[in-house]
Amino acid sequence: MTFHPPIHVRALGMVEYEPTWHAMQRFTMVRTADTTDEIWLVQHPPVFTQGQAGLPEHLLRTSHIPVVKIDRGGQITYHGPGQIVAYLLLDLRRWKINVRELVRLMEQAVIDLLAEYGVKSAGREDAPGVYVGDAKIAALGLKIKNGCCFHGLSFNVDMDLSPFAHINPCGYQGLRVTQCVEQGLIVPIEELQAELTQNLVHGLQRHLDLKQR
Repeated sequence: MTFHPPIHVRALGMVEYEPTWHAMQRFTMVRTADTTDEIWLVQHPPVFTQGQAGLPEHLLRTSHIPVVKIDRGGQITYHGPGQIVAYLLLDLRRWKINVRELVRLMEQAVIDLLAEYGVKSAGREDAPGVYVGDAKIAALGLKIKNGCCFHGLSFNVDMDLSPFAHINPCGYQGLRVTQCVEQGLIVPIEELQAELTQNLVHGLQRHLDLKQR
């Protein structure tokens, strides 16, 4: 029987972006080979986050919403109430997974969750994330340091999407954005959060099982 490393799940509720980001950095900086992996589940007050390679022209207009330049990959995206954000603080070596495999695993966790409710979605080779038709419903971004990752994914559930009009989402001009309620998926955010977490954990366990065969 395969040993599955433990994952500690923290449901942190509504938290400010910058202190949470710095907490992830500190966690990753001081972790050791014995540190238990964690998944943090949060919502954030309105904030734009711009990745390391983020180009300023992808912010189309300024507003009262702050823009925070951060250390994950990717361009600019928006976080706000009604969106599930799952931060994965993992030792990639422990799970025998590389970044590309982890990105696909995160996408599949969302795809499988939507499929449970009859919503068809897919990933795209040219643009990481999950899409319903041509509209993006989940965005991904990671930072890798010393073989460990942090940041993760955001999944639009029932939120004000209008701030996405202030940006080229993830650097793609004219990219449409959607959310669960627009797809007829009316489920409490706490339930979706729990199901997404279960899909992420089971995905990691299945990946490790395959690697250890």
